[in-house]
Amino acid sequence: MAKKRLGVGFIGSGFNARFHMLSWTGVRDADVLGVWSPNHENAASAARYARSLDIGQCRPYRSIAEMVADPRIDAIWLSGPNHARIENVEELVDPILRGKAELLGVACEKPLARNVAEAKAVTALVNRAGIRHGYLENQCFSPQVERGRELLWARGARLTGRPYLARAAEEHSGPHMPWFWRGKLQGGGVLNDMMCHSALVVRHLLTRPGEDVATVKPVRITGHVASLKWTRPEYVRRLKRTMGREVDYAKAPSEDFASVMIEFETQDGYRVFGEATTSWSFVGAGLRLSAELLGPEYSMAWNTLDSGLKLFFSRQVQGRAGEDLVEKQNAEIGLMPVVAQEAVAYGYEGENRHFVRAFLGKEPPRLTFEHGIDVVRVLMTAYQSAEQGKTLEFPPRGLDRFVPDVARRGSKLPRARTRR
Repeated sequence: MAKKRLGVGFIGSGFNARFHMLSWTGVRDADVLGVWSPNHENAASAARYARSLDIGQCRPYRSIAEMVADPRIDAIWLSGPNHARIENVEELVDPILRGKAELLGVACEKPLARNVAEAKAVTALVNRAGIRHGYLENQCFSPQVERGRELLWARGARLTGRPYLARAAEEHSGPHMPWFWRGKLQGGGVLNDMMCHSALVVRHLLTRPGEDVATVKPVRITGHVASLKWTRPEYVRRLKRTMGREVDYAKAPSEDFASVMIEFETQDGYRVFGEATTSWSFVGAGLRLSAELLGPEYSMAWNTLDSGLKLFFSRQVQGRAGEDLVEKQNAEIGLMPVVAQEAVAYGYEGENRHFVRAFLGKEPPRLTFEHGIDVVRVLMTAYQSAEQGKTLEFPPRGLDRFVPDVARRGSKLPRARTRR
C-alpha cells in the first residue's frame, strides 16, 4: 500500500532548517517529526519551534542513525553545514545499507557539496542505498519566478521566439554563522554559498517549462571574484568581534562578491546567456533576490524588496535590532520594505510541497542530486575562470579534482586595501 503521509526528519537545527519548518505550514501530506544537531540543546529548541507551528510532533534525536531508524521517519531534509555533508550522509545511509532502516527520500540543501568530488561522493552514497533524492533550490520555486516564467514562455516565446538573456542576483550583508565565512569549511565564499542559487535560476528561466534544464547546456563560463568590503581593516575587526577570532579576513579572506557569465547552447540550436551576481557586501534594507528574463518582444523582472508593503519608523522609534521585516535586515528606522511571507516568497513552501509529493510517488522530482552536481560543476568552473583570469570552455579539464584557492588557503583574491 502506498504511503499517504510523509514523516520528515531534519539534519541541522539552525536558520535554514527553521526557514523550512516555517514553510511547512503550507505543506500538505507531511509532518516534521524529528531533528538532529550535534548540539542537542539546539535540536531540542528546533523541535519545540516545529511543535509551536503545529507542523508535527517533532522531537530531537541523539544521532542521525537513531532518527533514520525510527519507523516514523520516511524522509530526511539535509540542512547541516557544508563541511559535515559527507559525514552526515555516511551516517544516514549506514543503517539503510545494513537493512536496519528504510527511507523514501533525501532532500539536500544547496550547495550539494563543497566541490565536484564531494558532490559525486554524496550522490554515490545515496544511490547505493537506493533512496530517491531531491536537490533543494528554493528560488526556482518562488511563485513570482514560476508564474512569470510560465506566462512569458506561453505568450511571448510561443509567438516571437525563445528568451535569450536571463539575469539573477542574490545580495545581502553577510551570513549568520561563523563557518560560512571560513573558506576551508564552507568551500569558498559568496560564490559557493549563493551563486548556486543564481546560476541555476538563470538556467531555469531559459528552459522551456516542462523540459529538464539539461536541454540548456553550459558551454562557456567567465567568473570574477573579489573581497570588496570585508578585507577593509575596520570590517576585518568587526568580523572578529561578531564571528570569532578564527574568522580573520586579514589572513584568510573569502570573496564577498562574485559575478558569472554563462553561455548556453539550447537543444534547438540557439546560443543564450545567463548573468548572475552574488554579494555579501550589499547595503540595503536586507536580503534582495532579483531576476530578469528577456526575449525578442518581452521581458520580466522580479525583486523581493519590491514587496508591496512598506512601513515607516521615525527616529523616535528605537527598538532592538532584529529580522522581523526582512531576512538580513540592516536597519530599524526609516522607510522599510516588508516581505510578509518570506518562506513563500523565496520559494521554500513551493519546493517542500513538491518534494513531499515526489517522495510519495505522486510526481517525478524536478531537481535531483545529479542537478546538484551540475551546479557544483558550474561553480567550480567559475572559480577556475576567476583564478586564471579568462573565459573557460565548459567543462574544463581536471574539474572533478579542482578545489578553489579560497577553500584551501584564502589567497589570490582581489581585495580592498589592507594598509593600516
